Amino acid sequence: MSGVDLLSRLKAQETAKRTILEAIRTGRVHHAYLFAGPDGVGKELAAFGLAQALVCEKRDRDIMDKRACGQCSSCLRAVPRDEQRLPIHPDVVVLERGLYAPETIGRRTPETQDLSIDQVRTLVIAHAAYPPHEGRAKVFIVRRAEELSVSAANALLKTLEEPLARTHFVLLTSQPESLLPTIRSRTLRVRFGPLPDDVVAELLEASGVAPARAREVAHLAEGSMATGAALANPLQSETREAFVARAFAAVDAKALDIGLALAEDAKKDKGALAAHVAALATAFAARASAAAKAASPNAVTLAKRGNIALLALDHLAGNGAPQLVVEAMIVRMRAV
Repeated sequence: MSGVDLLSRLKAQETAKRTILEAIRTGRVHHAYLFAGPDGVGKELAAFGLAQALVCEKRDRDIMDKRACGQCSSCLRAVPRDEQRLPIHPDVVVLERGLYAPETIGRRTPETQDLSIDQVRTLVIAHAAYPPHEGRAKVFIVRRAEELSVSAANALLKTLEEPLARTHFVLLTSQPESLLPTIRSRTLRVRFGPLPDDVVAELLEASGVAPARAREVAHLAEGSMATGAALANPLQSETREAFVARAFAAVDAKALDIGLALAEDAKKDKGALAAHVAALATAFAARASAAAKAASPNAVTLAKRGNIALLALDHLAGNGAPQLVVEAMIVRMRAV
């Protein structure tokens, strides 16, 4: 992401982009934003683009529209390093569940379920009371803000209510209604929508995916570059197909052992689980369609199982425990 004004890379989000650029141009950047929309549509790119503009060394002096120059030391340091997912600029701070070693944020155990109050205390409360290190602005970016624990959200709220001048927050979420109402009321929401298929295909091609494969995947990605990249990744595709095969075996097995093992494994890779369950729902739908065309009595059962997979997907989106969601999904499918 380095070496350029990131906002210039934001695609198919014209309303959100216009809101951000107008705030930068007029110098009326809100102290706290909520960037809300599906995963993989540009929210994070926009957040770091805004951070670049706020810390850019040349913006006020050399750039008429007040965007980031994308080339100065501050602009380059405000951008996360791909291998670490962290910028090295001292005034651009990222919060994310599990991003930091436990001892770094004063914990004994990893953050497996939520973004903890320890991270908020260490990264926000301990630093937000001081002016920006390099004098321009301080920006806190919260990835997957819906994962904030209640105590972490309440701790963050105190700073959101009375931030210092030149201190800004950007919360990223695909589930805005999961956030505390008090957090939502103190942030300015900027909405991001799904990307058009042709934009997803274009971005996939730019990342090295063959054009034909990019178009095929884009059609299935539901407007998300993140989903498209996962679908195009051969290793992830293999893992997803293995999950679907195991789920079918678990539903058809005489005992529940296979299903329990699948549920146990599900908690190890929460990030990929939603894509796996979505693939399972698609597979059941395809089988139901084929069965209906063949006038098979199994069509209704297959369709019902596909709907159960979709329900499980909703539960995952609502922050349900992966193991319990998969276990319940398999049990319900077996009962149909």
